[in-house]
Amino acid sequence: MVCGTLEVLLVGAKGLENTDFLCNMDPYAVLTCRSQEQKSSVASGKGSDPEWNETFVFSVSVDVSELSIKLMDSDSGSNDDFVGEATIPLKALFKEGEGNIPVTIYNVVKDKEYCGEIKIGLSFTPEEENLECAEENYGGWKESA
Repeated sequence: MVCGTLEVLLVGAKGLENTDFLCNMDPYAVLTCRSQEQKSSVASGKGSDPEWNETFVFSVSVDVSELSIKLMDSDSGSNDDFVGEATIPLKALFKEGEGNIPVTIYNVVKDKEYCGEIKIGLSFTPEEENLECAEENYGGWKESA
């Protein structure tokens, strides 16, 4: 199984539904690739058009089918609000082995309805030599030789 590094460039979002009625929301993104989860910084007061320009790195195998990005609104004193989510298919990225998808706009949906868009860039770099994928070893121990 081919494994490698998936690099995700989270650029920003546009046209999100503002979940705060009295002020601009403070959005952040939760990126999930199989069992790995990473969180962006909070774009304080950026409202419906946040920009992050942050890069996230995941260890993946080529049989990972998608990257999920959940957009949330950070609220102090109460639970964070769900803004919407985007599912990014990864198959095209893995087809050529070393793949690169330039910054692309994906729809953000909530309750199966369009509620904005998110800009994401993707790149995949296969590992030179590997016996097992790093992501497959999370949560366990390995006997030393």
